[in-house]
Amino acid sequence: MFRLILICSIFFGYKNNEVPMTAGTNLSKDTGFTYLALGDSYTIGQSVPESDRYPVQAAKLLRDEGVAVADPVIVARTGWTTDELSTGIQEAGITGTTYDVVTLLIGVNDQYRGRAVEFYKPAFTLLLEQAITFAGGHSDRVVVLSIPDWSVVPYAEGKDRQEISEKINAYNNANRKIAKKMKVHYIDITPGTLNAASDPSLVASDGLHYSGKEMAFWAHKLADTLKGILH
Repeated sequence: MFRLILICSIFFGYKNNEVPMTAGTNLSKDTGFTYLALGDSYTIGQSVPESDRYPVQAAKLLRDEGVAVADPVIVARTGWTTDELSTGIQEAGITGTTYDVVTLLIGVNDQYRGRAVEFYKPAFTLLLEQAITFAGGHSDRVVVLSIPDWSVVPYAEGKDRQEISEKINAYNNANRKIAKKMKVHYIDITPGTLNAASDPSLVASDGLHYSGKEMAFWAHKLADTLKGILH
C-alpha cells in the first residue's frame, strides 16, 4: 500500500519547529505504475490547488493517454534545502526500491540561503543516489528537473535579479552535470520560467511561486519523458 504524502509550509520561510502534515488516500499496486516525487515548494505546489501541482498534472496527462499511473507520492515541503529534504524522506518513512519512476527537483532554498555551489553538489548527489535506489537501482527511471529562475517574479523586486539568475544557472549547471554522470533523465524547465517576467498569469497569487498554468508546461515535458520510461 502507498500513501500520498503531502508535506507543506511556506517558501523561503521554513521554520524548524513546524511539523509536516500528512494526508491522502491509500493506493495499491493495482492502480498503476508508482511515482515518487521529491522536492520543495515547487514540487508541493505552494499557493496552487492540489490538482495544479506538476506531479499531479503529469500523472493525469499519462492516464489521459492510457498509461496507468497511481497518484504520485510527494515528499516535499516549502523552504526545504537538500539536507532538509534528506531528513524529510527519513521522517516520512519512504523506504524500499519499488517505485516505477522517481523525480527530483531541489536546490532553490540552498541558493536562497547563500550556500556555495560546492556545498550543493555533494548534497544533491546523495539525494540523486537515494532516488535511484528508490527506483530499484534503475537510473533510467529517475528524472531530474532543473531549478526555476525566480529572479523574474515580483518577490525578487528590490533584490539583485542578475545575481539571483547567475546563481540559479550555476546550480543548474551543477545538477545537470551530476545527472548526466549518473545517467538519469534531465528536463530543463528553467528557460520557460523566465516568461513570468512578461506574463503575470504564470505567477501564483503569492508573487513568488509559479501558477498551475506554468506548472502545466513542466507537467507536459515530464509526462512525455515518463511515457517513454514506462512504455
